Amino acid sequence: MAHYEINEKGRIVFPVPEGVKTPWFKSTGELPQTLEYFNGTIYEMVESVAKAQPNAIAMDFMGKHITYRHMVDQINRCAKSLRVLGIRADDKVTIAMPNCPQAIYMMYAVNLVGAVSNMVHPLSAEKEIENYLNMSGSVMVVTLDQFYHKIEAIRKNTKVQNVILARIKDELTRPIKVGYMLTEGRKIERIPREAPVFQWPEFMRLAHHCGYAYRVKRKSDDPAAILYSGGTTGTTKGIVLTNLNFNALAEQVIAANPMFRPGDKMLAAMPLFHGFGLGVCLHTMLAKGGRCVLVPRFTPKSYSKLITRARCNFIAGVPTLYEALLRLPNMKKADLSCLKGVFSGGDSLSVELKKKLDKFLFDHNAKIQVREGYGTTECVTASCLTPPQMHKEGSIGIPFPDTYYKIVEPGTDKELPFGEEGEIILAGPTTMAGYLDMPDETAATLRTHEDGLTWVYTGDLGTMDDEGFIYFRGRAKRMIISSGYNIYPAQLENIFDAHEKVQMSCAIGVPDSYRMQKVKMFIMPAAGVAPSDKLKAELMAYGKKNIAKYAMPYDIEFREELPKTLVGKVAYRVLEEEEAAKRNETEETS
Repeated sequence: MAHYEINEKGRIVFPVPEGVKTPWFKSTGELPQTLEYFNGTIYEMVESVAKAQPNAIAMDFMGKHITYRHMVDQINRCAKSLRVLGIRADDKVTIAMPNCPQAIYMMYAVNLVGAVSNMVHPLSAEKEIENYLNMSGSVMVVTLDQFYHKIEAIRKNTKVQNVILARIKDELTRPIKVGYMLTEGRKIERIPREAPVFQWPEFMRLAHHCGYAYRVKRKSDDPAAILYSGGTTGTTKGIVLTNLNFNALAEQVIAANPMFRPGDKMLAAMPLFHGFGLGVCLHTMLAKGGRCVLVPRFTPKSYSKLITRARCNFIAGVPTLYEALLRLPNMKKADLSCLKGVFSGGDSLSVELKKKLDKFLFDHNAKIQVREGYGTTECVTASCLTPPQMHKEGSIGIPFPDTYYKIVEPGTDKELPFGEEGEIILAGPTTMAGYLDMPDETAATLRTHEDGLTWVYTGDLGTMDDEGFIYFRGRAKRMIISSGYNIYPAQLENIFDAHEKVQMSCAIGVPDSYRMQKVKMFIMPAAGVAPSDKLKAELMAYGKKNIAKYAMPYDIEFREELPKTLVGKVAYRVLEEEEAAKRNETEETS
């Protein structure tokens, strides 16, 4: 992150560095190159909104409306209770929760008392959660009642002193609560009466015993949350993000979406442990007066119902989610005229899928197209987005204000000419503080150049044109090398996805004694198309027409569904592991 200054308004500004090549798309007329940023914590930014519009709706949760006044009141009560239990500045509090009101209250309350939220997926395996708790040194865990037994099984192996259990039913209106208890509530395993935990209502009552100062003064540069990388290098890393990282993102996202107005609804289905879910769907909306429609249990079907029922203005998702929406019967007659923004990120959006989505939106009364973005958790989430009024085929857009992109020779600081492929690196106010307790990993990823900016080396490959549009070419770690040729799976997937009988595809590299690696395709046929030898032959013939000989797959395997990661991306590593297991089994029996 570059050095910033405080202007006469008390806002943070970033001077434009000298010597940085900053091509800028001049025709947008809407996106400034620099912005002014809130100077304070994430809680203070949300609190300022609550003071200005206390009666506005901040969150919708399963039919319940929560105002900004009520939300801030609950956050303060929660903060007092944290202080009573001894949470101090810089303590780590693990939040393993779905998108529900208690999770929001807790995250901002942790910030209010000067501690740091450690964001964890509650469906992670026990050993994974144990690792997250120990990596962060968490002294408290907040989770749902249904995950209690998982936490209790690993608690003795950690530094955790207190466990807080929340229940979904406690935040439901009475009619919805009855239905919930007759369905989902009945499945939750009973918690022993003597369990050493605080139930949420009991925890919140502790606030009455806080007769001393509970607000801890923190600065923009202080850490606010820890998110975890997907382990693309084989090592899971805790990413430390500051108050400024989140607050700057909020200003940048709104600047890139001039159609946003306070009160607009964002469908908050992306989870809290994910940078986009926490940074855009939640904090950006709450810090700028928006309205979050919280989705605690996400499925494409529940997502599609809420889009139309809640008349959401903004939705975000990964390509696999949008691919699923196209197949849902209840979306056939959906009126999507309420949409102001549809964003795709987290994985490469194929050209063909974008065309299908844009046509779907047009056919359902939306006056917009899908906008693709790009980012990394090391910068919270998106740092680049397609402008609202112009799209270049294959591009992931232009950088946010105060954010700079370079294309360099991989691993170096040598900048490449426009149009030449290399490693994507980026710098700006959302750049992480570093990896938690991993100085060597941090030094390899964050590098300060002569221009004074600290650049994030993404490990991703791409190009930049002379107007500043970025083109994602593939992840450097996900590259197949066959007979000395570099093959990028995303390019092959884009080709097969364009076939009318293909719903989705995934390419992996399989070890080969002669070529080092060879390509295998996994294909999910389109609805109504049955897998067959004839279909395989047809797709192979189609591939030969569109793919270089050295990159042609040697085999196609059909799947009813492709495996997904926790955030909905195609889990190509799972397919690689399954293929490796098959080879090992074959070798053992031969």
